[in-house]
Amino acid sequence: MSPIVLAALLLSLAAPLAAADYPAPTEGDYLVTDFHFTTGETLPRLNLHYTTLGTPVKNASGVVTNAVLIMHGTGGSGRAFLSPTFAGQLFGAGQLLDATRYFIILPDDIGHGKSSKPSDGLHMKFPHYTYTDMVHGEYRVVAEKLGVNHLRLVMGTSMGAMHTWIWGTMYADFMDALMPLASAPVEIGGRNRMLRKMIVDSIKRDPNWNNGEYTGPLANLVAANFALFMMTSSPLQLLKQAPTRAQADALFERRFYLGAAADANDMLYHFDSSRDYNPQPDLEKIQAPLFAVNSADDQVNPPELGILEREIKRVKRGRYILIPTSDATRGHGTHSLPAIWGEYLAELLKDSEK
Repeated sequence: MSPIVLAALLLSLAAPLAAADYPAPTEGDYLVTDFHFTTGETLPRLNLHYTTLGTPVKNASGVVTNAVLIMHGTGGSGRAFLSPTFAGQLFGAGQLLDATRYFIILPDDIGHGKSSKPSDGLHMKFPHYTYTDMVHGEYRVVAEKLGVNHLRLVMGTSMGAMHTWIWGTMYADFMDALMPLASAPVEIGGRNRMLRKMIVDSIKRDPNWNNGEYTGPLANLVAANFALFMMTSSPLQLLKQAPTRAQADALFERRFYLGAAADANDMLYHFDSSRDYNPQPDLEKIQAPLFAVNSADDQVNPPELGILEREIKRVKRGRYILIPTSDATRGHGTHSLPAIWGEYLAELLKDSEK
């Protein structure tokens, strides 16, 4: 990244973020009966929630030409993308994904947001969904509920980035372009898998867990959040936020003890669901241009592993982009800052024009 571009990005990040001028979001639900999971389990009624902006446009052949699917990260929801730092940089008039021109689809994945999840009441009796199930759910919202038969762009952050790779292999002719942000297209192993085991096992081994039917706070939920924090935080940004012992202690207290605790059943399922993820054997199936964007300070996907340099060669129209660590990057969280990677999105949209 050139010094001029970096300076512009820093200026953009430092400037006050006013609400972007884009169409009001619309929320909806798709109730699927007898949803079959890859585990063999079935849910009689699965609710899939979503948020949309804009209106779909079809060409003379009846193909939707302007739909954009954006998928959230672990524990998130589609509405998280309506922040000033994301929607405010992308969805406004004249911006890259101007919602007066594009039809933006923001699903809440199975187990997340306002979609059906263990905390609704079934707890550990909820079907043990996988990433493949989640992508099937996304597809059904897009194709069945919203009637979209083609996507201009598929993109996602973290877990949503991994889903982007799956979309490229599972529905290869359904999109014009793909942009996974903060991911690797291989089975989750090594430290990443161990992190997920730390979270799942911390919850399961809590003395009050009671196989998900706990009635009071779980002490081990703090340990699970410790593990997650160490993987997804940015050392540079944390030092800037809390350069002294007293400031670091105060920030730690706010982060781990003063906020609302997550539902332990939902959290366990969030991190266990990645167990089937592995698009690696099918990377040659990806047809559309794909820009894989990671940041050098991402501890979840550290560049020294060399995974993307190796695997991107198997993607016919693939490109790997590594954003250097800077005052603008936020570790794993860089995935949600289009002010940093927007220039690559612009290039991808141009390269995939038809």
